[in-house]
Amino acid sequence: MTEPSKLINLIGLDRRSLEGFFLELGERTYRATQLMKWIYHKGVEDFQAMTDFSKDLRMRLDTVATLEMPVELSRDESSDGTVRWVMQTQNGNAIETVWIPDGGRNTLCISSQIGCMLNCSFCATGKQGFNGNLLTSEIIGQALHADRVLKKNWDPRGITNVVFMGMGEPLLNFDAVMGSVDVLKDDFGFGLSKRRITVSTAGVVPGIKKMCGRTDVALAISLHSPRDSVRSELVPINRKYPIANLIKVCGEYLSTLGERRSVTVEYTLMEGVNDSPEDARDLAQLLRGLKCKINLIPFNPFPSSGYSRPSSGAIEAFQSDLINSGYTTMLRKTRGEDIDAACGQLVGQVQDRTRRSERHASRDKTIGSTLNHLS
Repeated sequence: MTEPSKLINLIGLDRRSLEGFFLELGERTYRATQLMKWIYHKGVEDFQAMTDFSKDLRMRLDTVATLEMPVELSRDESSDGTVRWVMQTQNGNAIETVWIPDGGRNTLCISSQIGCMLNCSFCATGKQGFNGNLLTSEIIGQALHADRVLKKNWDPRGITNVVFMGMGEPLLNFDAVMGSVDVLKDDFGFGLSKRRITVSTAGVVPGIKKMCGRTDVALAISLHSPRDSVRSELVPINRKYPIANLIKVCGEYLSTLGERRSVTVEYTLMEGVNDSPEDARDLAQLLRGLKCKINLIPFNPFPSSGYSRPSSGAIEAFQSDLINSGYTTMLRKTRGEDIDAACGQLVGQVQDRTRRSERHASRDKTIGSTLNHLS
């Protein structure tokens, strides 16, 4: 493996950062928008192809900067059209990115961390351990690579929606994720609207608080149970930030947005765990007062998970109970299951092979320091 580049990577830098970069080179700030157009609109990967830059500027860019992105290791296409990429990061680990075509939308599910430190019991990603945060260039690099491949092979529109629902907990990599959001929204970047970008969290309450006033993108929360006793087993961070705290901070975030905005509640249905009529009733009661819509996700099995998918009848009954309680409730189709790209199945390839107890001790320490930083 080659040594990481010492040059400044311009992929993923927001417009203001790029303007500062060009000022330091003695150039005018408008060069930032020119560069962004070349990268994100025209798909150019080489400074020498940026013909509205002088030859001298192009030569200087080659000596001080780079346009480095994650490297595609493999690409798998599902029978339903879903595509999964495995990409290599700068430190040699592998992450996963999934494109989900659905009607008129091209939704890209991107990763924010290498593995995940939260260890949710029903998620394959959490079982592989955690090996670090992704850089902004590695987050935006996923979107840029997928966008270029889509435009070349499938759809000239490219990516229309982005969800931070891949590997990792986005709000435990707050600065890099928010920097990525800025590029996704920028007219000279991907030009996506605030409603077409969704940040999903397992319940990092300080991170949601920090989103208030920092961004206005869509928010999704992974709830999975209306009861703290059950949720704490499924989503261990619930022990630190119980359900009541999570629902409260979601309301606070919504108060910073327009009246017609809502939170998406993600609810993975597991047989005998959280799929009973009583669970549906308690969930409906819990969410009273929070403007939300509910996404039901049938559990996607993986080896040694210990959980099972409910029957079709139980899933439909749960959805009907919520609809009858007045909630917009959608049943998310299982996509990409034949290529292990379905929700909860992303595992990537973490190089760290330390013992599980050591990984957990390191994970707990990292969670603590990250949460202190967010607070």
